[in-house]
Amino acid sequence: MQFSSSLKLNHIFRRLYGRGASAANRYLVLYCLKNGTGSNRVGLTVSAKLAGAVGRNRLRRQLREIYRLHEASFARGYDLVVVARSAAVGAPYAALERAYLSLADKLRLRGGERA
Repeated sequence: MQFSSSLKLNHIFRRLYGRGASAANRYLVLYCLKNGTGSNRVGLTVSAKLAGAVGRNRLRRQLREIYRLHEASFARGYDLVVVARSAAVGAPYAALERAYLSLADKLRLRGGERA
């Protein structure tokens, strides 16, 4: 990921859940909050209740790849957390991609470089 790093700290996840803007659809919930830097930080949450380890890891890989492929179109300077819902497990890649990008559009995170 050229303009991004991963988000791993629990207190940052909690801050996004509490203060961030969010949008949801059948497959995903996306939280975002400005972070005051010139790059994005992306975190993924896939609950152990959704699937076994293989299913969870496959879903994480798919979500990371969707972001990687469309990273240049995302505005910079945000913390993003993507929470997978149960319908996302086993969903076709194209459906996940549409869901992810539509949530980003709802939150106005896409549309080229906006810092």
